[in-house]
Formats: sequence, structure tokens, C-alpha cells
Amino acid sequence: MLAVKVLAAVVSAALGVFWYASGDVRGVILAVPATLLLGAMALRDVLVPVRLTADESGITVVHGYAGRRHVPWEQIDDIKVDVRRRFGLRSEMLEIDTGDNLHIFSAGELGASPTGVAAELRRRARNGSG
Repeated sequence: MLAVKVLAAVVSAALGVFWYASGDVRGVILAVPATLLLGAMALRDVLVPVRLTADESGITVVHGYAGRRHVPWEQIDDIKVDVRRRFGLRSEMLEIDTGDNLHIFSAGELGASPTGVAAELRRRARNGSG
């Protein structure tokens, strides 16, 4: 996924340069923010490649752009997987509800199946909090 974001940022920057050279101001106005956004998304993937970790005391999630937040097992209200089907495609999202916050992770962010990660987190929560 990182490679796709970097490639998209490079293509957007190249389009911006092309439009600048051809005098198309509207194209440049579109390309500059797109390049910055895609570049920032790629940079986040480089700086914080791991979005979720778990240990015996709880989970640690990415909070904000590159910060981390530890949540003890006792503060986790629910761990579930939201499965959606649309246009013949199936997507899964891991949802971790802490009461005040809902942390949502895709398979790409986890590097594994959300269903498998949810099962492992539930197992660790039972062992860690009880």
C-alpha cells in the first residue's frame, strides 16, 4: 500500500509539473494539494508502519499522525469485525471500542485478516484482564 501511495504522489507531482509547463493553472491548483496529501499519507506509513500492538497489559494504537496511545484491557468494551459487501467485493474492518473512542483498522493497516486479529485480541483480553 505504501508503494501505491508513493507512486500516486509521484504521478500527481508529474502532472502538476506538466500542467505548470503548459500554463494550465487549474491543473496545478488540483495537483499541488493532491501531491501534498498523498505524500503525507505515504510519510505516515513510513513513520508509523505498525498501527496496533498488543501485550499482556493492553493494546497500543496510533493516535493522531504519529503518536501512540496505550489502552489497558479493562478499558476495552468491545472488539468486533465489521464485514461489508459492496459491488461484489467483501471488506473487513476491525473495530475496537474503548467507550470514549472507536479505533478502526483495515486489513492493510493490520497486515493480517481483521477476523484473525480480532480473535487473537479477544484471547489476549481474556488472559490479560482476568
